[in-house]
Amino acid sequence: MSKYDPLWKWIKENGTESFKLTYAEIEEIAGIPIDHSFLKFKKELPEYGYRVGKISMKAETVAFEKVEE
Repeated sequence: MSKYDPLWKWIKENGTESFKLTYAEIEEIAGIPIDHSFLKFKKELPEYGYRVGKISMKAETVAFEKVEE
């Protein structure tokens, strides 16, 4: 089980083709502060049908995109 499982499940249930979440929104959904370990854990996301797109450090947002099946 990953510390980001609540976030991955939320993303899968969202079902939108592509969207952005702020760092604050990610922290609220995941229940933990986002840190650079997110980069390591993001490789789990394709199991839920999505991938991480652009991460903007300046805007503090992360883009998510549905993986084509």
